[in-house]
Amino acid sequence: MKGINSADLILLHPSLQKSNSNASSPPSSPLSILGSHHRLWLIVFLSFFTFASLLTLLSTTHSPTLPSSFTTITFPSSSSSSSSSSSSSSSLPPPVFDALLHYASFSNSTTRMPDADLRAIAAVLRRRAPCNFLVFGLGAESPLWRALNHGGRTVFIDENEYYTAYLELRHPGLEAYDVSYTTKIRDLDTLLAAARRSRATECRPVQNLLFSDCRLAINDLPNHLYDVEWDVVLVDGPRGTGKGSPGRMASIFSAAVMARWKGEGPTDVLVHDYEHEVQRVCSQEFLCLENRVIVPGTTTLAHFIVRRDGAARRDEFCATATATNGTNANADAVAGANATASA
Repeated sequence: MKGINSADLILLHPSLQKSNSNASSPPSSPLSILGSHHRLWLIVFLSFFTFASLLTLLSTTHSPTLPSSFTTITFPSSSSSSSSSSSSSSSLPPPVFDALLHYASFSNSTTRMPDADLRAIAAVLRRRAPCNFLVFGLGAESPLWRALNHGGRTVFIDENEYYTAYLELRHPGLEAYDVSYTTKIRDLDTLLAAARRSRATECRPVQNLLFSDCRLAINDLPNHLYDVEWDVVLVDGPRGTGKGSPGRMASIFSAAVMARWKGEGPTDVLVHDYEHEVQRVCSQEFLCLENRVIVPGTTTLAHFIVRRDGAARRDEFCATATATNGTNANADAVAGANATASA
């Protein structure tokens, strides 16, 4: 207890010490205060200058650089702007441009149509376009048909779903649909005989193919295609000439029915590879020799003009009877010679 009572107690008051230390330090001078303000303004100025320089650099990077010879910038008047817009609207449409480039690359292709056939089809499109144009078969000429019918609607039907998707991807805006053919060339005679027996019922000339039970009818297309008034139909598919190939029986029959189903005006039906038996026989049976038009300079393309009021009865395709086997070449030649291009 003695040790504790004899100890000295020392108290340190912080406020007292702080006041003492402040009292001991000399007061700040006006020059030092002014110098700190100058440093603050200098920092603000440097920051603003750096920001302005960065903004100028970004704006000059994204803006186009004019040549050194350009000293003034003039704004066009209303008349000059209107003339420039009219010239841009009259420029070559993109589908035409793409088609010309595409077809130029195939100019030496052995799979393309002969020149006489191309010119004959183009002449029909020149007369009818813009129009509703239905094409059975995709090929090297497909972008060309679409381009020549600029302003109209061109629809392609093909049996190869992969080739259809490929061309749609390569040519944006191309309207194409794939279809499954159930016919075979080796069954030509059987199919024709069945169609003749059902000419007044399932295989009649005037009907909506969407609801048809005829074996030659293509009825699995999108529904809206059956309501279109087709002005021009080109039969250039499906491919193949072997006995196991689908043949063009269904496409020719469907083209003949579609030509008679909707609208009031005539339909131009063009059949390519007409020298083959299937095309020749089915064209005589369903498109009719009295509707055939002369195509000068070619024997591989047949042109028919089908009028919707041409058949005397709605259960007959042709006004005159066709040969039972459809291979009457003499009748075909006579009909072609008597046809007129102005029909």
